[in-house]
Amino acid sequence: MELSFTQYNVRCTHPFGISRNTHETYPEIFVYLEQDGIIGRGEASPSDRYGESADLIMSKLEKGIKFPVDPLSPEKFEANVLPQCNGIKAMEMAFSMAYLDWWTQKEGMAMKNFFGIDDKKGPQTSFTIAIGNINLIPQKVKETEPYNILKVKLGTDHDYEIINAIRAETDKVIRVDANEGWNLETAVEMCKWLADQNVEYVEQPLLAENIAETAELKKRSPIPLFADENCIIPDNIPEIAHAFDGINIKLMKCGSMLKAKEMIEMARELDLSIMLGCMIESSIGITAAAHLSPLVDHADLDGHLLIDNDPYIGVRIEDGRVVIPDGLGLGIELDSDQPGLK
Repeated sequence: MELSFTQYNVRCTHPFGISRNTHETYPEIFVYLEQDGIIGRGEASPSDRYGESADLIMSKLEKGIKFPVDPLSPEKFEANVLPQCNGIKAMEMAFSMAYLDWWTQKEGMAMKNFFGIDDKKGPQTSFTIAIGNINLIPQKVKETEPYNILKVKLGTDHDYEIINAIRAETDKVIRVDANEGWNLETAVEMCKWLADQNVEYVEQPLLAENIAETAELKKRSPIPLFADENCIIPDNIPEIAHAFDGINIKLMKCGSMLKAKEMIEMARELDLSIMLGCMIESSIGITAAAHLSPLVDHADLDGHLLIDNDPYIGVRIEDGRVVIPDGLGLGIELDSDQPGLK
C-alpha cells in the first residue's frame, strides 16, 4: 500500500474565535492510501488543546509508517498501524478514515453500510457563530439562513451581549458552547438565563478537570449539559456520565472510526444524548462523520461550511439536514486541481 500526504491550510470565512483562541486559518493534513487503483482519503485536523500540531504530524509521517504486506480488515489494520502514531489522535483518525475509505471502496460499499446504516440522511446540523466582532453578528446571522439551528460560542466577558445581539436578529434554536470558559457560579447564572432564550443545551461549560463542579451544575441547570473536552475516547464516557446529559463525539479526538461507533453504542447504553461534532475541517473529515450521523441525535457538522477554500465535494446539507453522498467509500470528489491533492 502506497502512502502519500500533504498539508493544506483551510481559510475561515470569518476569524473563528472560541473562549481559548481565534484563528483565521487551520492546517489540515491530507493522507492518501493507494492500492489496486483505489485511493483512500483521510484528514488530520490537529488541535493544540490536546498537544497536537500539523508540524508534529508531518514529522511523524516523514519518518515513515509500516503497513502490512497484505490488506487486512479495518479492525486489524487499526491494531497494526495506529500504534505507530504515538497517541496523536488526529493522525490516528487520518489513517482510520483513509483505510476505511479504501477498504469500503474495494468491497463495493458506502462507508455507512460498513456500520450497518442504510439511511443517507442524518440530523439537522447546527451552524456556528464564533466569537468575534460583535458588530458582525447581523451579517453572520444572515449567513445562517439555510440552517435552522445556531451554535453560539460563549465564554467571554460579554456573553449576554452576544446572545442579545443574536436574538435581535432571529429566534432560531441556539446551542451554546462555552469551551470550558466559565466557572461554576457563572455557569449556574448563565444556564438559568439561557433557559429563557430558546437555548437547547450548553456544551462544556466548565474546565474538563472540574468534573465534580460539572456534576453540581447539572443538578442546578434547567437545560441539559453536553461534554466535549471531557469526552475524548470510549473510556471517558462511564467516568463522566453522571455529570452530563449528553456527549459530543469528534472524530479528531477519538482517533478511530471504529471507536466513534463504539462511543455511540456506549452512550446509548448509558442513556446519554449523542452529538457528532467536528473541528474546522474540509469535506473529507466532515463527510466521514456524516456516515455515522444517522445513528446520533444531534449534529454539529459545519466545519467545511465555515471555510472558503474547501478542495473536496462530499456531504451535502439539504433543508438543514446532513445528507451522505452517493458513491462507494466516503463518496467524495476532488473539487479543484491543486498540487499534492488527490
